[in-house]
Amino acid sequence: MAAMTKEETEALIQEVLEVYPEKAKKDRAKHLAVNDQSLEKSNKCITSNRKSLPGVMTIRGCAYAGSKGVVWGPIKDMIHISHGPVGCGQYSRAGRRNYYVGTTGVNTFGTMNFTSDFQEKDIVFGGDKKLAKLIDEIEALFPLNKGISIQSECPIGLIGDDIEAVSKVKTKEHGKTIVPVRCEGFRGVSQSLGHHIANDAIRDWVLDKRDGDDSFPTTPYDVAVIGDYNIGGDAWASRTLLEEMGLRVVAQWSGDGTIAEIEKTPKVKLNLIHCYRSMNYIARHMEEKYSIPWIEYNFFGPTKIAESLRRIAAHFDDTIKEGAERVIERYQAEYEAVIAKYKPRLQGKKVMLYVGGLRPRHVIGAYEDLGMEVVGTGYEFGHNDDYDRTIKEMGNATLLYDDVTGYEFEEFVKKIQPDLIGSGIKEKYIFQKMGIPFRQMHSWDYSGPYHGYDGFAIFARDMDMTLNNPCWKNIKAPWKTEAAGSEAVKAVA
Repeated sequence: MAAMTKEETEALIQEVLEVYPEKAKKDRAKHLAVNDQSLEKSNKCITSNRKSLPGVMTIRGCAYAGSKGVVWGPIKDMIHISHGPVGCGQYSRAGRRNYYVGTTGVNTFGTMNFTSDFQEKDIVFGGDKKLAKLIDEIEALFPLNKGISIQSECPIGLIGDDIEAVSKVKTKEHGKTIVPVRCEGFRGVSQSLGHHIANDAIRDWVLDKRDGDDSFPTTPYDVAVIGDYNIGGDAWASRTLLEEMGLRVVAQWSGDGTIAEIEKTPKVKLNLIHCYRSMNYIARHMEEKYSIPWIEYNFFGPTKIAESLRRIAAHFDDTIKEGAERVIERYQAEYEAVIAKYKPRLQGKKVMLYVGGLRPRHVIGAYEDLGMEVVGTGYEFGHNDDYDRTIKEMGNATLLYDDVTGYEFEEFVKKIQPDLIGSGIKEKYIFQKMGIPFRQMHSWDYSGPYHGYDGFAIFARDMDMTLNNPCWKNIKAPWKTEAAGSEAVKAVA
């Protein structure tokens, strides 16, 4: 399908909205927009970070998911208690492929489920005593843990358990950092508030542990990688490039990360943020309190990698600037070979994205490096500053959608007819049954890493493997079936 004009995209949005009652139509119209690169602020065209419309299918998660599932859960040497019924903890356990090094159950605990397993009597009588007992049991069974976080589920906020008091008492008893996190699922409009709450808990209970402690030797080239959850090994791929250019990565938040690394972060010279949405709060705090500058970086695809390496190097001396150029040059032949192999097979293919965090904009450059075009993108739980950053990445007249409903997404796909969709597990099988190639872009469809030059080779292979898989010859998209039927009717007539 040819690129759509602004008028055609606007008409498509109006057509999809027609199914809604007037009130719902008015609400959803604010969350669907035609991209305009001339705008500096996205609030001129799209609304975000609002409550989902009751009665429609939303793909969002909750505040607990943002805190436990994203920010705290990957910290490997801490034990994260899901305080409440068993379901939330079990559902969020080991689902995001946050790779780590260590011995599970001995000194690393990321894929284990620790829960207070609330029952009816706990709702009636409270769970503080149960929580205190659970912490004591954890200390007896897993003595090598370096700390505990208490990730509160919905009932905790409803019945008023005092997890802060329990944390203070047990911190004194066991001499370890125990952090209460008020991330009850009902807070906020999506998992985004869970990120913010988790950041605030780190600020209030962890970051100042080593204030005034000069025992950690620093260098002029110390940096922290923040907002990389090591999905499929992404943080390792990013860290390789940073260290090759001469920087020292002191801390990695929070994939394969430790609480000691978080405590050391106020000593670094620059914070590097990968997932802006989940970690900008803590970066701003460190800038205010410790005068540590921060920048975003993007290690998807060679174009954005080179841009990011140079932008990072600009904060340091010529040694690092030369190191950045050396790294770019070193991998040039490698990534050019990847492009030469896969671009002829992927050139001109159209992609629609709908993901969380940073991916709706960060992966655009990697697709473009392969000759592909992103014709629609949107965030599950983005804010307007996310869309501000997206406007310039997307082409004019392309489609933007915020908290898109299941109905809207399907209708947009039917009309735009992309060659590939990159979204989440909830959408995967719907579109595959429609005969459309699909990549699960939350956790790389069990592949990865996708960061860095090595990751770009895997990314290109996966996109080619998905798009050019012969299985799609046996599955017809509905519009192709309908078109074939119409032609047959015309032929008979």
